[in-house]
Amino acid sequence: MYRIFWLEDGEARSEGFASDGLSGALGRAEALRRRQRAGERVSFVTIASENPDQVGPPGVDDPAADYAWVKRRPPRRMR
Repeated sequence: MYRIFWLEDGEARSEGFASDGLSGALGRAEALRRRQRAGERVSFVTIASENPDQVGPPGVDDPAADYAWVKRRPPRRMR
């Protein structure tokens, strides 16, 4: 899923697109940026995506207690 976010005349707006709608989302973002270049009050145009098929929740979690992380290289010396 994709969502375009932007400000228009200082008001926050957004528009959603389906998971197979990347081309449409990119086209909409480019149209907004063209309007911005033409001098219209459009700003902060950005695209966000979310994978509806992801396995776990988004973000960072603490590792399991039995996770054995080992640094493979010695630390760099500071000069």
